[in-house]
Amino acid sequence: MLDEERVRADTPGCASDAEPGSVFLDSAGSSLPPRVVLDTAIDHLRREAEVGGYRAANERLDDLAAVKTAIGTLINATPASIALSDSATRSWADFFYSIPLAEGDRILISEADYASNAIAALQRARATGATVEQIPSDGTGQIDLDALTNMVDERVKLVSVLHVPTNGGLVNPAAEATRIAHSVGALVLLDACQSTGQLAIDVAELDVDALSATGRKWLRGPRGTGFLYLRTELARSLEPGRLDLHSAEWTGPDEYRLAPDASRFEFWECDVAGRLGLGAAVRYLLDLGPDNVYDAIAARAEHLRKALPEIPGVTVRDIGIRHSGIVSFTVDGVDSLAVRDRLAAQDITVTVSHASSTLLDMTGRGLRSVVRASPHCFVSFDELDRFVAAVAAL
Repeated sequence: MLDEERVRADTPGCASDAEPGSVFLDSAGSSLPPRVVLDTAIDHLRREAEVGGYRAANERLDDLAAVKTAIGTLINATPASIALSDSATRSWADFFYSIPLAEGDRILISEADYASNAIAALQRARATGATVEQIPSDGTGQIDLDALTNMVDERVKLVSVLHVPTNGGLVNPAAEATRIAHSVGALVLLDACQSTGQLAIDVAELDVDALSATGRKWLRGPRGTGFLYLRTELARSLEPGRLDLHSAEWTGPDEYRLAPDASRFEFWECDVAGRLGLGAAVRYLLDLGPDNVYDAIAARAEHLRKALPEIPGVTVRDIGIRHSGIVSFTVDGVDSLAVRDRLAAQDITVTVSHASSTLLDMTGRGLRSVVRASPHCFVSFDELDRFVAAVAAL
């Protein structure tokens, strides 16, 4: 079982000396880090101020390497298959733009795909003559696996699967979709931005070719951090669209040699303090016991999914069969931004997801926006009930 007292004491944003009455429900946006993450990043920044960034980084080479080891432990991958980056979006795009495409090739995106992914797919389609096609959703709202089976052929080069969308609690059947895509030789890029840190991720079981994730959300790491996982053979064979002296070695006047593993998707310059903080966040999760954290998040989300529909005029908008820690809802007669702002006036933090972020899904459901509540394991059930009462008072 999760030691909830320890978790709250470890979190400056909800510890006893925090502002009383605050309720934080935006871990799907940018979560509250544990103290060890804060201390790790700040201590390194102080060291940079004392001896300069180069020397400070050289002192932490082993610790920087350990960041990939911790991530590998979390997702069941080797450190060599992981590239660190500044965001999930960067990781997703770096892999996507490295996939060769030609006229007539097909890119499939899931209906709940994020705007950044869709825009990148459309841009490459325009440049290469490929096409972008939408995988329909089934009656529950998740990826329609039968429809996907009927869509795929040898022209499908890449299938983009969004594990958990930004606008609600849906969890897509990623492993099943991957098996279908692989049956015709297509690559699968899993956007795990909203799932890593709140759901169990095993890349061997999922069998995806690549996975992108961020540090700032459910992992509770610093902003400006993320990572890309690549299947081993892809980490050794794909050439990124951009290289530097870290991702490749200049071996002759007109020759270079790529790094032998996923580090070919990294640049030399980076936020060292942020990466050390990310490592601290992942190790903190591992120390708590990932399953304990995942269960605690699920219990809090389920608490809200039961309580919110009991309020007249409130509709929970989550779809799918399996649900995540994101709970989306609307309030009749009250704009989502007004809901957010009126709750913020009571020191309750939620956020709003707009149709422009998940255009296909929300347009199809006739939604312009939803309020998004995303409680992490450090949120108490008393705080959840205060939030529910505040929504009822709207």
